[in-house]
Amino acid sequence: MYRKKREMLPVEEVDISNIKYTPQHIQAPHLTGFGFMLFTWLMEAPLIGSLITSFLKHKNGVTEMLRNTVIPERPMFRPEFPPQDPETGVVVLDEDRHPIARLEAAMECLPLYDPSCHWNPDRPSNFSYWTIRDYAHAYRSDITTPLIVAERIISAVDEFNGKKPPVPLLISFNADEVRKQAADSTERFRAGNPLSIIDGVFIAIKDDIDCYPHPTKGATTWFHKVRTVKQDAVCVSRLRSCGVILVGKANMHELGLGTTGNNPNYGTARNPHSFERYTGGSSSGPAALVASGICSAAVGTDGGGSVRIPSSLCGIVGLKTTFARTDMTGSLCDCGTVEVVSPLAATVEDAMLVYAAMAGSSKADRISLNPSPLCCPNLSSSNNLNILQSVRLGKYTEWFNDVSNNDISNKCEDAVNLLSANFGCQIIEITLPELEEMRTAHIVSIGSESLCGLNAYRGERKYSELTLDTRTSLALFRSFSAADYVAAQRLRRRIMYYYMEAFKKVDIIVTPTTGITAPKIPLSSLQYGESNYETSGYLMRFILAGNLLGLPAISVPIGYDKQGLPIGLQLIGRPWSEASILRVAFAVEELYLGHRKRPSQFYDVLQAT
Repeated sequence: MYRKKREMLPVEEVDISNIKYTPQHIQAPHLTGFGFMLFTWLMEAPLIGSLITSFLKHKNGVTEMLRNTVIPERPMFRPEFPPQDPETGVVVLDEDRHPIARLEAAMECLPLYDPSCHWNPDRPSNFSYWTIRDYAHAYRSDITTPLIVAERIISAVDEFNGKKPPVPLLISFNADEVRKQAADSTERFRAGNPLSIIDGVFIAIKDDIDCYPHPTKGATTWFHKVRTVKQDAVCVSRLRSCGVILVGKANMHELGLGTTGNNPNYGTARNPHSFERYTGGSSSGPAALVASGICSAAVGTDGGGSVRIPSSLCGIVGLKTTFARTDMTGSLCDCGTVEVVSPLAATVEDAMLVYAAMAGSSKADRISLNPSPLCCPNLSSSNNLNILQSVRLGKYTEWFNDVSNNDISNKCEDAVNLLSANFGCQIIEITLPELEEMRTAHIVSIGSESLCGLNAYRGERKYSELTLDTRTSLALFRSFSAADYVAAQRLRRRIMYYYMEAFKKVDIIVTPTTGITAPKIPLSSLQYGESNYETSGYLMRFILAGNLLGLPAISVPIGYDKQGLPIGLQLIGRPWSEASILRVAFAVEELYLGHRKRPSQFYDVLQAT
């Protein structure tokens, strides 16, 4: 019997005023232990597996959307951005300059550093993280040296590695290599010739980004055996040239295909605020290292919230840049259309400094995407407050409130209202249609691209050597056809139109970063992993526009739920508008000075107190 297809109106003809929000729910079993092993075996079985994936896709509307719907738009195979107006109140960094020169320009954007506010023994006892400028002051004032700090970090890493069950934050770590880098940095300070403001600052690199001489495993047990690391990734090389001390390769959800950070291969990283809870993922190790005070910053990848989700759950700052803003060469995901390399840091200031050093598009992307100039907000300008007063914040209230508990939406609502009350930002109600379609387009895009990247190595190693979680994801991805991928790219063009229309009315879209705070780690998941698509749905609820559409976004900590777990506010900007979202993120951070809580697992490596 012929089934009539659903026909979508051309996107320009959609009446947004008639759009009704539909709460988002993913229907899939929650699995751990033996049941998970059985389910994975069934998913990979030729006949039974195809029946299971067909059933799951049907239950979640994926088949209807991709195969039974007429989508009139042309495909958009990677983010395409209309020309953007120049950002106001910014300093252009010029990505052709050396990273050290860019850092110097970024430093001029920051308010004057006052050591007495940070080093005064009579200062308020409220918890705050040491910033990169605190480290620079301590080194230049002979309060400590990079070599002394290195020994404290090595001790902290050893303590984590010795826990039972194992909870390693770093997959590849060489204490002697860290000492050598720290000794070189210490000597530069003794000679009065530090390379930059981030000389001697300790930064971790996620295990899907090359950092020579460490292997890149993607948190698998075998990927380094079939792919050799011969040099740093471009972003890592830029940081190294500024004198950064690269601590090692940070733990992650295997191959980045998960949002919790669960990893049976090496041990699951724990949330420094609550050790029985997830960090979020996939950049689990980077977030935990920063939140616990061991590193000032880290570099992660974000293809589906993998920087912003763990930053929110661990109470730190996570910046996801515009697609192609930073050269991806040397990362495992350097050929996709949804992923970027981006910084995680304890403060907005530190995220901006690391971003200034590592950013810069590839030559090919400069030609094809014509990015707007690389900028930082001039926060030292007398005009900064006037610019903040002109900012229009877009809020889709029904979506904003679709969270697991009201603590999240209430705290985020309070933060938005404080921006309005204290800085004069205007709050404008908006509607963003087809959020369910966006989720489908994203999973097909990132799934197909991940599978494509792995296919070249399939003949050398078997998928059976991957975790159960990764294998079930790959089984689902294999069920997507070429026609599904093209349909997803048609949806990408539609959804880009809706967001570009919204940005004609607002400058920044505000949402909670996640729809749930840090979930508990089931004990049964430690050995075999876990599949919980309902939790993943809550974690990814608000972050997909940044990836599918390539928009810049940042997560800023704004408080805690009733259990003391961190909550993040997300700011989504126009294409290439990192400076604009950083400016507002600074304002948010200023509103919450003195309100951050010391994580239960925290190391003061600068003062060792």
